[in-house]
Amino acid sequence: MPAEPTPALLPQAASWLRRRSWSAADRPVHTLLEAKRRTGQTVSVVLPALDEEATVGDIVRTVRRELMDRLPLVDELVVLDSGSTDATAATAAAAGARVEHRDAILPRLPAVPGKGEVLWRSLLVTHGDIVCFVDADLREFDPALVYGTVGPLLTDGNIQLVKAMYDRPFEVTGAAAGDPDAVVPTGGGRVTELVARPLLNLHWPELAGFVQPLGGEYAARRSLLERLPFPTGYGVELGLLVDALELAGLDALAQVDVGVRHHRHQDGQALGRMAATIYRTALERLDRTHRLKASADLVHPHLTQFTRDPETRAFIAHTHPVTALERPPMHTITEYATRH
Repeated sequence: MPAEPTPALLPQAASWLRRRSWSAADRPVHTLLEAKRRTGQTVSVVLPALDEEATVGDIVRTVRRELMDRLPLVDELVVLDSGSTDATAATAAAAGARVEHRDAILPRLPAVPGKGEVLWRSLLVTHGDIVCFVDADLREFDPALVYGTVGPLLTDGNIQLVKAMYDRPFEVTGAAAGDPDAVVPTGGGRVTELVARPLLNLHWPELAGFVQPLGGEYAARRSLLERLPFPTGYGVELGLLVDALELAGLDALAQVDVGVRHHRHQDGQALGRMAATIYRTALERLDRTHRLKASADLVHPHLTQFTRDPETRAFIAHTHPVTALERPPMHTITEYATRH
């Protein structure tokens, strides 16, 4: 659980951070199985995939072996193919997933490219009361990414959406060969730190406590997801989080620490496209709620960031002021006018 945040964090967010942040170890799997049996809830796992033949098979095999065959926690495992040109679909099917193809779902409405599009369409071909989304490019996949995020939903009827939180190492050339200088332990998530976190902290400060607001591993109740609009592109995670806050309230949201997430990194131009889409998604929500004007009551001028404590391994919140002081044009300054 993240440590006590600094005083500048919005009190509502600070309270949430203490009460709605957990570790996957806080809910042992046997307690989840008992809660599942008692409540009768079903769980669907969805992997949106586009040309992920190198990684999707291992994820599917792990989920099936650990959370379906060994422990009956997951009821449905679906890979939603987003138009792959490689062997993603065949690899996923051979590993034990049911493969659904984006263009075959709701054919009367032509599909558009984008992750959010396939997540939205996945609701039409899954049946679980709880839907868990997992990116298909993960390496060294840990089943805690699934049982950690569905855990609060199975055990607490008030929780509606749970995001995974984790470290995101940035691995450059040489990492595979064991070069320690080729791995930056927390260097991943560049769009989160440069775009999404500032936007959320400034305009939706209640969400400042989320360690990985853009993470692709999260679970939610179908009853919530079916009422939310889905941005079709990279803005889907930010859009769902903001809209879930408005629809269900902060106390219905939570996060669970699942350790470390290894995945493929995008190049700079791809990150730029992602950032632009996320920014536009935020702007549309600001416009919809008449919050575009940067007045004092609409902007919280602080930024909360997170680091791991090397001893306790807890996430530590650090809050910094976001200054926006501007000096007037120099020609309006009396001292300047007297000299020129």
